[in-house]
Amino acid sequence: MGRRLTLLGCLVTSTLISLGTAAPAIAAPDPATTDYVALGDSYSSGVGAPGQSLFCLRSPQGYPGQWAARNKPKSFTDLSCGGAETGDVRNLQVPFLSRGADLISITIGGNDAGFASTVLGCQVGTDAACAQTVADARADITTTLPAALDATYAAIKRKAPNAKVVVLGYPRLFDTSSASCGLTGMSLAKRRTLNEGADVLNDVIAARASAAGFVFSDVRDEFAGHGICSSSPYLNGLTVTPPQNSFHPNLNGYTNGYLPALVSAL
Repeated sequence: MGRRLTLLGCLVTSTLISLGTAAPAIAAPDPATTDYVALGDSYSSGVGAPGQSLFCLRSPQGYPGQWAARNKPKSFTDLSCGGAETGDVRNLQVPFLSRGADLISITIGGNDAGFASTVLGCQVGTDAACAQTVADARADITTTLPAALDATYAAIKRKAPNAKVVVLGYPRLFDTSSASCGLTGMSLAKRRTLNEGADVLNDVIAARASAAGFVFSDVRDEFAGHGICSSSPYLNGLTVTPPQNSFHPNLNGYTNGYLPALVSAL
C-alpha cells in the first residue's frame, strides 16, 4: 500500500480509538457497475510494457488495462496518451470523458516538468550539469506546475463530478544502493539528484490532488528496491529499441508497482 495511504489509515485509526467509536467499512467500488476511465501520460498509457499501439503508445499491459482485465468493469475507456502534459489532458482527454464516469485514474505532471529531457540530459552530462538541470526543473515544478495541476483537476471534476479520482505518483527511477550502475549507467550522484527531483514532483502532485479532493497513491514504496540498476528492476534503463521505453516501467513495474498502488487506493 502507498505510504501516504498507509499514513492516512494510521491517523484515522488512532483517532477513532481515542474517541472510542467505530467507523463503518468503506466499500470498494463494485466493478460490475463501474465506468472506469484512464487519463494521463505515458505512465498511464503503458509505455515500457509489451503491446504498445502506434497511437498514443497505449498498452493493455499498463496498469489501467490490467485492472480492467482483472475486474471486468461495466465499461473501460483509455484516454491516456504517451507524452501528454496537463494541457493535453484538459484539451484532448477531458472533452471525451463521460459525465457518468465512476472511477478515474491519472498520472500527469512529469512531462510538464521536462521529465524526458532532464533524465536524458543527465545521462550524457556531468554530475554538476545534471544537478543544475534538475534544479531548473525543480523551480518549474514548484512555481508553474501547481497551477497547471489545479486547472487540470478542476476540469476533471467539472466533467465527471461524481467520479472517484485516483492520482498516482511517479517512482524514484534509480537504485542507489551501489556506487556502480554499469558501463552506461549514471553515477551515484546523478541517480541521487534525479531521485530527489522525483520526490519534489511527487510532493507537489500529492498536495494539489489533496486540495482537489482526489486520492493520491504514492508508488515510491511499491518501487522501492526495484529501481534501475537494481537486481530486479521495475523500470527500463536507457533503451535503444524501442527508444520510448527508456526510463518507463517495464511489465513488472506495471504489474507489481502501479497496479497494487491503484488497488490500494480503492
